Amino acid sequence: MLTGISVAFMGGDARQLEVIQKFTELDASVTLFGFDNLGRQFSSVSNAKLDPVLLQTIDVLILPAVGTDDSGQVESIFSSEELRLTDAHISSLPKHAKVYTGMAKSYLKNLCAAHGIGVVELFDRDDVAIYNSIPTAEGALMMAIQNTDITIHGSVCMVLGFGRTGFTMAKTLQGLGATVKVGVRKPEHFARAWEMGFQPFYTKDLYPEVGNIDLLFNTIPTMIVTAQVITNIPHRALIIDLASKPGGTDFRFAERRGVKAMLAPGLPGIVAPKTAGRIMANTLSQLIEEDFRDRSDVE
Repeated sequence: MLTGISVAFMGGDARQLEVIQKFTELDASVTLFGFDNLGRQFSSVSNAKLDPVLLQTIDVLILPAVGTDDSGQVESIFSSEELRLTDAHISSLPKHAKVYTGMAKSYLKNLCAAHGIGVVELFDRDDVAIYNSIPTAEGALMMAIQNTDITIHGSVCMVLGFGRTGFTMAKTLQGLGATVKVGVRKPEHFARAWEMGFQPFYTKDLYPEVGNIDLLFNTIPTMIVTAQVITNIPHRALIIDLASKPGGTDFRFAERRGVKAMLAPGLPGIVAPKTAGRIMANTLSQLIEEDFRDRSDVE
């Protein structure tokens, strides 16, 4: 239970609604900032304008999947007003407070560090990333089906990266009958991919490996699908880049060469917000409950 814990939600999308519902069920005291256009009503929840004074009694501040941009802007699909997290807001939080978000950019990290406020990034956690890889893979498949004239079954697919998302993506494609080539950097990943029946190769050999593919799914957040690589990709192929912005593909050159390339970060919140929200809700409630229990033990 979260009885006696004051939680503020600032901005977000449909995923946050699942988190808010969970927190009200666990008896937290909940305040919403940036939800003025929300049609749905929650019992025992306060809607308020963002004000540093109101943050003085907050134990937990929950931000969207991408906490803020590089200037402090916080996205909210439930508000027509601009939301910006400033130094005044963070300095108003009690010293024991923590900020929870999916991923934190330098702006948010620096702001919190300046005032000794802890930041917890959920997407750094293996469990959250693995759970989220499922709607990510399903969303990527949806995009592939909508933007090609072939079936996944019998196609030649390439997955770059064999981390949490790459692993699930490759396994899903294999289950649908695709030939799956997996680009890796580590020998242990090569061995595991081979053991699972994929066709592994090292990413340093990417250029010759792309010559016969139908679909390419990238999960590596650095420039890997370069202009040079794209010159060897068949025109029929589709690139779906699942890495965080700006992705790992030279989109300008792909367009110039006539190879369709799509950047698709944040798919869980787009294709399965209820599931993605429940993943966040369960993890957040567990983390916060443990944190406050540990602190009360110390006190």
